[in-house]
Amino acid sequence: MAPKKVGILFGMEDTFPWAFIDKVNELGKGDVVAEAVQIDKLEQAGDYGYAVIIDRISQDVPFYRAYLKNEALMGTYVMNNPFWWSADEKFFNNCLMKTLGIPLPNTVLLPSKAMPENTTETSFRNLKFPQDWDYIFNYVGFPAYIKPHDGGGWKSVYRVENAEELWEKLEETGELVMMMQEEIVFEDYYRVYCLGKKHVHIMPYEPRNPHHLRYVTESKYEGKQLKDILKTIHDYTIKMNEALGYDFNTVEFAVKDGIPYAIDFCNPAPDADLKSVGEENFAWVVEHAAKFAIEKAKEYKPGKPNISWGSFVKNTIK
Repeated sequence: MAPKKVGILFGMEDTFPWAFIDKVNELGKGDVVAEAVQIDKLEQAGDYGYAVIIDRISQDVPFYRAYLKNEALMGTYVMNNPFWWSADEKFFNNCLMKTLGIPLPNTVLLPSKAMPENTTETSFRNLKFPQDWDYIFNYVGFPAYIKPHDGGGWKSVYRVENAEELWEKLEETGELVMMMQEEIVFEDYYRVYCLGKKHVHIMPYEPRNPHHLRYVTESKYEGKQLKDILKTIHDYTIKMNEALGYDFNTVEFAVKDGIPYAIDFCNPAPDADLKSVGEENFAWVVEHAAKFAIEKAKEYKPGKPNISWGSFVKNTIK
């Protein structure tokens, strides 16, 4: 019997993909093999033989996203589901998490500063101008953060101290639809890997440090309080990823007064570079990504849809 094939689709990153391939080939013992995905053609409804593909780059390359949707249609288990990832965005995730009882910073959505192409003032007749800024400022407060509602990688993220700074920064955002979010002045901060909606790895994280030093930090809490906080973070992480359906994701929590607030939880191609996450965290994510990919490859049934949907989508369809 031919071995099941696992592929990884990636761009400029150069440590995780090759380590993942090596680990799958080591643990797969010839029954499951891994390689970098190679695309020499893309025919409609073409099946290119992968049981599993891990996607690390399609957010930046639309051709790859189309390729992955075709592969998912033909039965490949794609991590993460390219159909859901295409529809997902951060403000909706906040809305969903609030319904699940996850603590969040107070957040509102702001209309884009510039009108989108091919629109006029008439296009916005359902939008009341000006916005109710008194309510928004009282609800969110200052200092606050503004960030794209569907962005990532800390692009176009601003901290604003007052209304004047808010107007100034909004001028730079153009057609981006921005979220305005309460600042949580935290004692502790954590970044959490979640693999397969069941494997959780909690990492102390300091977002105010330079990028290469963000994982070089320690928890400020200790004893039973720290144990309780980590248990809560673990349980929230599972709950959030079960709802979203992501099999490879990171969640970030800011801890204030012993309460973990979910800050960011839509990172379906999270940083996994050895130089930034460190050897221990890197080893964990490589091993668990490989084990989960092997697990899904062994479950693979050709021609049958095998992608993962979150509980929100599945419950809605019912």
